[in-house]
Amino acid sequence: MTDLQEVTIADLKHLVSERAIQGETVLLNMGPQHPSTHGVLRLLLELDGEIVVNCIPDIGFLHTGIEKNMEAKTYQKAEVMTDRLDYLNTVGNTLAYSLAVEKLVDLDVPLRAQVIRVILAELQRIASHLIWLGTAALDVAAMSTFLYCFRERESILDIFEMCSGQRMMTTYIRPGGLWRDVPVEFVNAVRDFIKILPKRIDQYEALLTRNPLFLDRTLGIGKITTEDALNLGVTGPGLRATGLAWDLRKARPYSGYEQYEFQIPTRPEGDVYARYLVRVREMREALKIVEQALDKLPLGPVRSNNYKLVPPPRSEIGVSMEALIHHFKLWTEGFNAPKGSVYSAIESPRGELGVYLESDGGPKPYRVHWRTPSFDNLQAMPLMSKGVLVADLVAIIGSVDIVLGDVDR
Repeated sequence: MTDLQEVTIADLKHLVSERAIQGETVLLNMGPQHPSTHGVLRLLLELDGEIVVNCIPDIGFLHTGIEKNMEAKTYQKAEVMTDRLDYLNTVGNTLAYSLAVEKLVDLDVPLRAQVIRVILAELQRIASHLIWLGTAALDVAAMSTFLYCFRERESILDIFEMCSGQRMMTTYIRPGGLWRDVPVEFVNAVRDFIKILPKRIDQYEALLTRNPLFLDRTLGIGKITTEDALNLGVTGPGLRATGLAWDLRKARPYSGYEQYEFQIPTRPEGDVYARYLVRVREMREALKIVEQALDKLPLGPVRSNNYKLVPPPRSEIGVSMEALIHHFKLWTEGFNAPKGSVYSAIESPRGELGVYLESDGGPKPYRVHWRTPSFDNLQAMPLMSKGVLVADLVAIIGSVDIVLGDVDR
């Protein structure tokens, strides 16, 4: 046993088994540069041969201090940092933050903006699940699925770029509405996409759902019960794959989700395969929501006209001195939020994404804290990994669908 291993055992004596202390099992580092950990995640593995006895996640390699940095900025300027948390759910991050600010200052959002928010959030959910499906399949050697999923994701990123000028870090959803209205070609582009995707999902399922090799790598692997999932704070597809139909879009609707008809996919098995089935069905349900939203998309403004809290349209700055003053004051001083605290949460592709904001009455948040699903869902890794083969660990990590920017913050 090397000195490094001795230090590791001494530091983690309360986590590893007595057999590790006696030298009967092996401690092995997996990561933080291992490609299958889906980011800079270190897993300390205790192995008995190829069997995982213990799996201890070690995080913090990507810590950016985003929460504290946001506290040093005005409410509007802090929003641009939210895109960098879960970089596969940038639209959802800005939506969660905008909802929290709107709740804190009692800010209205026009109906057209709310419907567009739903469309973009569901497209982002599909894009995130496509990346998950492609990379998780690649982890178990299904190369074709990876290429197909990224093909469809490109179409979604093209739509985001059409609206915001950016493919990923859009900052398109803003407190009080949207940055600007969608272009005229937006509706047709979205309709064209939702028309082709169902058949593409059929192709993914034809490749994987009954594939005997995929079944061998996923059935009965990484199991977790509903009780354990709740105790560990697991939300999203990981929780629904244990049989509990919990989705904030239904349980605590926001942005008008109560007006849309959709199902909450569940599976009772709680294994890697169940999490796969839930996410595939969620993509189909997201398409239903997008289609309903397009059918009811109203005309009208896309941002609040409360110019003390929301920058006026650029078209007004050149013709209205009042608009110019509001614009100048908002981008230099910000607005003073009333004292108090709020918590607002949405259903991200990974689970409950919540924002806690506390105001001391000034133009900057006194406290910002994010409840990120990747952080909580990662806590289930030790339980899911006990007794599996090292090779199965790769499939389990993929099925949890973590984003390390979402974990470390």
